[in-house]
Amino acid sequence: MYRRLRRTHQWPKLRHLQPPRPHMESATPLLFGAGLLAGAMNALAGGGSFVTLPALMFAGVPSVSANASSTVALLPGAATSAWAYRRDYRGFEQVSMRAMVAVSLTGGLAGALLLMFTPSRAFDFIVPWLLLVGSLAFAFGRQAGAWLRRRMRIGRPALLLAQGALAVYGGYFGGAVGIMMMAVWSLLGHDDLRALNASRTLLVGATNVVAVLCFTAAKLVWWPQTLVMLVAAALGGYLGAHVARRLPVPVVRLLISAFGFSMTALLFWRAWSHA
Repeated sequence: MYRRLRRTHQWPKLRHLQPPRPHMESATPLLFGAGLLAGAMNALAGGGSFVTLPALMFAGVPSVSANASSTVALLPGAATSAWAYRRDYRGFEQVSMRAMVAVSLTGGLAGALLLMFTPSRAFDFIVPWLLLVGSLAFAFGRQAGAWLRRRMRIGRPALLLAQGALAVYGGYFGGAVGIMMMAVWSLLGHDDLRALNASRTLLVGATNVVAVLCFTAAKLVWWPQTLVMLVAAALGGYLGAHVARRLPVPVVRLLISAFGFSMTALLFWRAWSHA
């Protein structure tokens, strides 16, 4: 009877937590190459998740676990960037950096929990739309931020609300969330790009850290695939930092935008062809 009660009170297992595993050997070159490219992209201009998430899905990892594993694989690169910018952190006039970090942690937790309870089959159809939003934000976020900045300003409540909403998006998916944050912050009148980048790395990192803890506790992360991609992303980030000195930023952003839209179209086709 005791065993029966234990079985009765266990949490229901989510279907996407323990699916059939793909053959690791055949997927390793794809994952390593994707991690290398993603690390370089993040070092150059961002958008690494446009590569890692589709690569994991095409390697056979279910979409929810692929999203969680992608976040984990790219976290070390985000952490090193945050450390590199540590002397450039600036608070906001209306809100302290501590308050922004607290809101980011809370939003990241909410987004991660929302992802954990999203069925993989439903997420298969959500992913292309999220990638589309991220690609549009990456391609046009700076222009949109500048356009809005000429027409409006926001105060403390609106800033905290917007940061919380973006942190939820970051914990749930996160594509181009840093660019979205910078576009919102520009509405405060900030134009110091170095300080904005420093705040971006810190707050995106805070969002991702709490999400990674949730994904790890829920056993959503596929560690063999993730570790291959993590090592490759670290190497790609190192190489990308050197390449960044030689390539014009507009060219890099154009290439990453084109890649993001291509992956979006491919995942739309994949989702609807398997409907």
